[in-house]
Amino acid sequence: MSTEKRKEEHIKICLEKDVDMHATGFDDVFLSHQALPDITYDDVDLTTDFFGKKLKAPILIEAMTGGTKIAEKINKNLAWAAEQAGIAMGLGSQRAALEDPSLESTYQVRDVAPNIFLIGNIGFAQLKKYEKEKITRVIDMVDADALAVHLNILQELVQPEGDQQSLHITQDTIEKIRFVAKELSKPVIAKEAGCGISREAAIKLEKTGMSAIDVAGFGGTSWPLVESYRSDTSIGKTFAGWGIPTVVSLVECCKSVKMPVIASGGVRSGIDMIKSLALGALLCGAALPFLRPATESKEKVLEKIEQFIQELKIAMVLVNAKTIDDLRRKPVLITGRTREVLELRGFDVRKYARR
Repeated sequence: MSTEKRKEEHIKICLEKDVDMHATGFDDVFLSHQALPDITYDDVDLTTDFFGKKLKAPILIEAMTGGTKIAEKINKNLAWAAEQAGIAMGLGSQRAALEDPSLESTYQVRDVAPNIFLIGNIGFAQLKKYEKEKITRVIDMVDADALAVHLNILQELVQPEGDQQSLHITQDTIEKIRFVAKELSKPVIAKEAGCGISREAAIKLEKTGMSAIDVAGFGGTSWPLVESYRSDTSIGKTFAGWGIPTVVSLVECCKSVKMPVIASGGVRSGIDMIKSLALGALLCGAALPFLRPATESKEKVLEKIEQFIQELKIAMVLVNAKTIDDLRRKPVLITGRTREVLELRGFDVRKYARR
């Protein structure tokens, strides 16, 4: 099956099937409510610096699609709304356009979003195979500000067309990552695809020269489950519950590396966002909540973004945090199974509660 056809199926399944796992760990995280805040809603300042570009809110529209004609409308609507809201956006895997240049237009959004922080996208398996010049094409074709390298080992293993032979890291791969980071002078972001990034993986990624980590933890869209709807086997369903919950992955990464960490994987509200930011995330990313609005209109996408921002600002008032820096000094309680897992992994969650 062509890459273009596969992209169409992914969009259709995400719109029509329940592929959300609802197991992020956010329910185990609590912030301390302040009944007497000394700030108002209008005092809250969400501006965030992301690799030199100022965002009006710490929100990233996560990579979703591209490489099929329907994706052109979706990406244009997402990008227009991101431009209006002053937030960042990631594109879906650009492999399809590298295979068929006629599909490049399905990723190109600068005509409607000249100022957003835009992230290009290539898979880890393709990164290993492609020549350096082809990797630079990923950025050039869309005028991207950064490159995401997505790590989707489980999806590749259960996908009928998956590449099961190019998923291990080699010295050549490390050198390619370093080339992209150095020669292009662009940030390179390691992005999982719904299974989370562990402490061990984060440390390894930092050593390769990656600039940031997007945890994409377990609890949001399950790509093994998506793939199960595309095939006749049940293997994808067997692994639908596999991965590191988003909160666990976020804490492990934030406490193990110095580079910026993006929280994603089941982020579904401004409350999820404030919890992520309080735990150390620089940005909060979401994809599925924006997909259906993007199939309707650019205005619908903007409405959804504004809802997230409003929820986040209300939550900031409720914890008496005027800025994101203020928020990171507020106490956070991590309880339940999430606390148990983090403590078993050697992380002292009491430090968050005593800030």
